[in-house]
Amino acid sequence: MTRMSKIFMTGLVALSLLGGASAHAAENLVVNGSTTVLPIGQATAEAFMEKNPNVNISISGGGSGNGIKALIDKTTQVAMSSREMKKEEIALAKSKGVNPVEHKVAIDALTPIVHPSNPVKDLSTEQLSLIYQGKIRNWKEVGGKDMQIVVVSRDTSSGTYESWQEKILHKEKVSPRAQLQASSGAVVQAVSKNRYAIGYIGIGYLNKSVQAVTVNGVVANDVNALKGTYPIARPLYYYTNGQPKGVVAEYVKFVTGPEGQKIVKKEGFVPIR
Repeated sequence: MTRMSKIFMTGLVALSLLGGASAHAAENLVVNGSTTVLPIGQATAEAFMEKNPNVNISISGGGSGNGIKALIDKTTQVAMSSREMKKEEIALAKSKGVNPVEHKVAIDALTPIVHPSNPVKDLSTEQLSLIYQGKIRNWKEVGGKDMQIVVVSRDTSSGTYESWQEKILHKEKVSPRAQLQASSGAVVQAVSKNRYAIGYIGIGYLNKSVQAVTVNGVVANDVNALKGTYPIARPLYYYTNGQPKGVVAEYVKFVTGPEGQKIVKKEGFVPIR
């Protein structure tokens, strides 16, 4: 073989190796948004990456509004949201060449919580509304001890806050005395350390450090959320730019499929199936 032939063959081998490397190059997927949906995102991403070692999924919270903004700005491929996109958000997205497509991934039962020492076990939607507006300020007014109520709420960028405002406050403003928290986890922590406090969380965040309160006598659980008898149930969403393709489509299909829905249930939320 001549020197030139050897050089040519070496070049072919190098090109072949480069082609193989690009064929197996890692694919990156960015997921951003709701802190309520975050446990579902983290757990499903981990399971999906185990099945697909060539995929890297980056997940971050920050609130539904932030996730939707990131989708509109094209800095995320999947926006996690605990509420539906607003008309003005959809209009803004389309003006920037983004076509939001909704994917329901789970059902959540918004759950009021109190400190475990609190004797109040049930509140009506009307009582919750008055408490969060600051019109009921003492636990004795709702059958509890003579203690001032400390209202703990999610911040206004949260889809959970917007769902609560719609379903409980009926668009009224939350009390200016309320302590605003950036995540459901932070609400749990605040309530667990304050025997005067009341908060609300996605059901997947419920643990033994706090006590769930029934609403209108109805327990927050899978059956009541699916039947629609629990008054503050809501869907949880992923949003994509157009019908997803490639690794985005594979991941969304995984989350909404049988294996992903088992993970949804394991994380404490209600599967859509």
